[in-house]
Amino acid sequence: MKNIIAAIATIIVIVLMVSTFMTGPAFQGGEAGNIIEDLKMFDNKKASSNMPEEKDIEANKIKALKDKVGNTSSFPVSNAYKSKCASCHAANGSGEQDGKKLMGPKLIGQSAEKIYKDLVDFKAGRKENYIMKGLLINLEEPELRKFADEIGDFANKAAAQQ
Repeated sequence: MKNIIAAIATIIVIVLMVSTFMTGPAFQGGEAGNIIEDLKMFDNKKASSNMPEEKDIEANKIKALKDKVGNTSSFPVSNAYKSKCASCHAANGSGEQDGKKLMGPKLIGQSAEKIYKDLVDFKAGRKENYIMKGLLINLEEPELRKFADEIGDFANKAAAQQ
C-alpha cells in the first residue's frame, strides 16, 4: 500500500512539474513578469546609451588634473614622479597649482633623507595616509630612494632655472 501511495504521489509531482514547464518558468506570470521584462529593457537601453557614466566623468577629470599638474614644472621631472606624485604635490613639489593649495604638502626644499624616511614610514604604515600607502605599497626600497633623491634635488633644479 505504501508503494502505491508513493507511486501516485510521484506521478502527481511529475505531472505538476510538466504542467509548470509547459506554461513557462514559475516566476514568469502576472505583473511580476512584466516588471522583470521592463527592467531588462531598461538595462539594455542604459548599456547602449552614449552618455558617459559618472565614474568615467570622474576618471576624465582626474586624468585632466594629472595632465595639467604634470606638465607645469619649470624644471624637468621624471614620468614616475609625474604619474605618482605631481597630482597632489605639484610638478615642482610646491604643493600649489595656480595659487591654490593642492592635497599634498610642499616637498621642495626638503632633504632627500627626510623624504626617504617619510616614504618608508608611509609604506610601512607608521605614518597614516591611505593614498600614500596605496601608491607606495608595490615599490621597492631602490625606487623609494630614487623618488627621494629626485625630490630632494628640486630646490637645486629650481635655483638653476632662475
